[in-house]
Amino acid sequence: MKFTGMTIGVPKEIMHGERRVSSTPETVKKMIDEGAKVLVEKGAGEGSFFSDDQYREAGAEIVQTAPEIFEKADVILKVKEPLFNDQVGKHESDMLRDGQYLITFLHPAAPVNRDSMKKLRDTGAISISLDGIPRISRAQSMDALTSMSTVAGYKGVLMAADHLAKFLPMVGTAVGMIKPANVVVIGTGVAGLQAVATAKRLGAVVTAVDIRPDALEQAKSVGAKAVDTGVPKEIAIGEGGYAQRLPDEWLQKEIEALKPVIKDADIVILTALIPGKQAPVLITEEMVKSMKPGSVIIDIAIDQGGNCELTEAGEEIEKHGVFISGVKNIPGMVPTSATWMFANNIFNLLAYLAKDGKIELDMNDPIVKSSLTTKDKKIVHAGANEAGLH
Repeated sequence: MKFTGMTIGVPKEIMHGERRVSSTPETVKKMIDEGAKVLVEKGAGEGSFFSDDQYREAGAEIVQTAPEIFEKADVILKVKEPLFNDQVGKHESDMLRDGQYLITFLHPAAPVNRDSMKKLRDTGAISISLDGIPRISRAQSMDALTSMSTVAGYKGVLMAADHLAKFLPMVGTAVGMIKPANVVVIGTGVAGLQAVATAKRLGAVVTAVDIRPDALEQAKSVGAKAVDTGVPKEIAIGEGGYAQRLPDEWLQKEIEALKPVIKDADIVILTALIPGKQAPVLITEEMVKSMKPGSVIIDIAIDQGGNCELTEAGEEIEKHGVFISGVKNIPGMVPTSATWMFANNIFNLLAYLAKDGKIELDMNDPIVKSSLTTKDKKIVHAGANEAGLH
């Protein structure tokens, strides 16, 4: 069996507002059926509406505190990067040990995570970042970034609608017709496409922007108008169909093409990412100043640094009359659906890596190569190294 003799730990997430958990009772049972012992911290699933009793029924042992989970487990499964645990007065990284495995979202290339990545490196733990899973057919079932992007695109539009000072759809009233809001979605991958579809369902006029022609076509197929940035296909598209980092001259041309579009927007949804690397800054302060007072920017790309120059990670601010959200855990706001997808993704990855009770890391495997983050007290993730971390 894959997990024979392996102890797997599921701590409670401690990021403010984070209601997801890394494993459901369903995936816990799968791990136990494959020979694992599973430790779940008391109350870990409550935010996603999974009770301790459900985990017990699946065969898990409920553990009272996080330090006990970290002390006993061979593998720690989490949703978010290690943080300071106020309840026990310890950073989660300080509870990790040399050679212990951590599988979670780390976003190692994001500037805001620079110090935490160094701290994680120094523990000697072997960490695997879920945002590094490549877009290849055999990794689809492990692709938590895609799953969470689906949730973020949907919820991001609902957040924007909640903060917007006007209607999204066209509304007929006794005193006249109110025009629909203009929603601009930048980056029409999984999150952006879901944002386009959600904004259309809510009755907005939607404009889509992406440097990849195929992504734009998909956005048009669900009702968006498309903006051509003029970036050549061969420069725009990288490995696996993802957008790749543009040379400065082409990035500037994209920004120039965006300026008139942003000026007319009531809502801007930002989802433009480059796998494993810092997100490109596409909205400058000058562009924010050009927007109408009361407009809204939701920067879904904030986990990798953000697409707007003014976004503050984890904060909701108002600058130049524009509401700018840098909320980092949008999928955590839809916890039951998000957890169900995430837990299956992380189980599939663990099952892929494990054999006879041990995790085997084949450095020639593209899944391992692109997701392995720290090992032997070194940061081995290409994107993090590119951002100056070693």
